[in-house]
Amino acid sequence: MLYLMYEILRPAARGAFAAFTPIRRSALTGLALMIGFAPASAMACACGCGIFDAGVTSITPQDSDSGLSVFARFSAMDQDKNREQGHSASPDDNSDKRIQTDFYTLGINYVIHHKWMIMAELPLAHRNFTTTGADANGNPITEKVPLTDLGDAMLRVTYTGFAADMSTGIGIGIKLPTGRYTSPTDQYGNQPYDRDTLPGTGSTDLEISGYHVGHIAGAARWFVQAQYKFAVATRDGYRPGNEFDGGLGVTYDLPAGKVIVSPTLQLLGSVRARDSGDNADPLNSGYQRLMIAPGLRVQITRKLSLYGDVEFPIAQYVNAARPSDNADTMGQLVAPALFKLQVNYGF
Repeated sequence: MLYLMYEILRPAARGAFAAFTPIRRSALTGLALMIGFAPASAMACACGCGIFDAGVTSITPQDSDSGLSVFARFSAMDQDKNREQGHSASPDDNSDKRIQTDFYTLGINYVIHHKWMIMAELPLAHRNFTTTGADANGNPITEKVPLTDLGDAMLRVTYTGFAADMSTGIGIGIKLPTGRYTSPTDQYGNQPYDRDTLPGTGSTDLEISGYHVGHIAGAARWFVQAQYKFAVATRDGYRPGNEFDGGLGVTYDLPAGKVIVSPTLQLLGSVRARDSGDNADPLNSGYQRLMIAPGLRVQITRKLSLYGDVEFPIAQYVNAARPSDNADTMGQLVAPALFKLQVNYGF
């Protein structure tokens, strides 16, 4: 089903202006925007996709009815700029040249009596990885290696019973190692994908999260959300770095007949530690980043809604090897923008 979704959505999504992020069903309030649960580590990779899960997309709506909702999400990023520490760097320093990724995710949420919510989701990643290496004779080569495979599944339980309007919640989640964590072999017999560029990490991770939503005036709301992820079981010499993601933002409802349009603006931040293990690259992994994310939610009917945003980095620092380290490569690839789009339907 995930692969069919990929084949159907990919041409339209890549040709559209932007791709956008998760939401879930809500009542007709501005906080309905804050619907949805993203996989905190379901798209885990040192290249920075954990930011997809921060902010409004991980907040439970106020006044939500009990029941089931499903969502389908498309998100994308194109990492083609090499960066070392806090500045752009020469592409010649990095053996990796470009990572183009589309993520297709299916998920379900179930609200239980305004106090508990459970979520499950599974992503599929389509990635084109351009890197340099050598053939069997030692000659330098540049190749583009595609990979389409499952990512890591995410399960989460959230307690929302602190207030009747579900304005505050805390959750715990587990990321399961369902995603591919071994590299395909290219025509030269190489395995070009590093562990941090594969759809799965091979690890089992725990996540702790929380959120709060407050009223400003009228239909305006503010919100804050944070989550912390860490691996508790690893395999084959790779442990992804612990990661903290959070978001602070505002949203406002603008009724337009039977449709409600809700613009939102967020500041998103991430701090990720270095990867570790024999198959990790600790010198060139880990980062700190601040992003601004304008977005829009459209409540089409009580059951059907759309949400999208575009995330732009305004400050970022990435760990990178230094010349004195005598490393084969220096830096990390970053994207100038990230895109998200989600369709949500409640039963």
